[in-house]
Amino acid sequence: MAEAAAHATAHARAALAGNPSDVFGGAVLAVTLDGLFAEAFARRAQTLVVEPASELVEATVRRFSSELDAAGLATAVRWRTLVPRGVGLGGSSAIVIAVLRALCALHRTALAPTPMAELALAIETEDLGIAAGLQDRVAQAYGGLVFMDFGDGGAYEQLASALLPPLVVAWRADAAQDSGDVHASLRTRLKTGDATAVAGMTELAQLARAARAALIAGDHERLARAADESFDVRRRLVALDPRHVELVERARARGAGANYTGSGGAVVAVCFDQAHAGEVAQALAELGCGTLAL
Repeated sequence: MAEAAAHATAHARAALAGNPSDVFGGAVLAVTLDGLFAEAFARRAQTLVVEPASELVEATVRRFSSELDAAGLATAVRWRTLVPRGVGLGGSSAIVIAVLRALCALHRTALAPTPMAELALAIETEDLGIAAGLQDRVAQAYGGLVFMDFGDGGAYEQLASALLPPLVVAWRADAAQDSGDVHASLRTRLKTGDATAVAGMTELAQLARAARAALIAGDHERLARAADESFDVRRRLVALDPRHVELVERARARGAGANYTGSGGAVVAVCFDQAHAGEVAQALAELGCGTLAL
């Protein structure tokens, strides 16, 4: 028998290195952010009700109902998000994952992290036509610090978050943009076998693996370089918004390694101690950014 009501959350995620090579079978190291999350409240109802109205949430409930439990259509879902939208922190996928978790709890349906991530991706790409990759959904479905290798069917490894040095995530809400638009030209180049784009994806995957190795070895300087080099590869491959680049350059000027967390609009800075993180956060806040220290 279904539960009477259920509540679930899913957190924003920040890629540290390797992104966006997940679109070409690469590898990414990412971490979810406890301070930024989406949440969903689900209860049994006579018909499907979504508050506030959301095409994304409705599509999630309908896909859940068609694939996992038809009773999902008799559900009322309330949702909200604290994840800044359109800045590369996995805002839309956090909503989908939160709703899926709430539906699973409400209807007592088991869904392991990998199939949950794959279902979330299908909802956005197949049902709504959103250009997206697995990285966000895998990181959010597993949670915490996750190394993701997208080659040969995918292999995902949860690492201890205690391995991380202090991080600062910063975003510009005034510079949001659609992630599909950002990566459209890159996807086209990869589909046509553009040698520079393909080589860039290979290099990014290697940087993700180097970042993982650096974490395990406790080499925070090498981790910072992997973040820096991931951004540098991205800058060679696609045109970047100067407002976003400014965030990376400001963090670097304060001695941190820095990379885009996703498609642009937010960055993650790899720092060396809490005092350094405070200096970096202050410098980014001076640009009008929202900031979160990890």
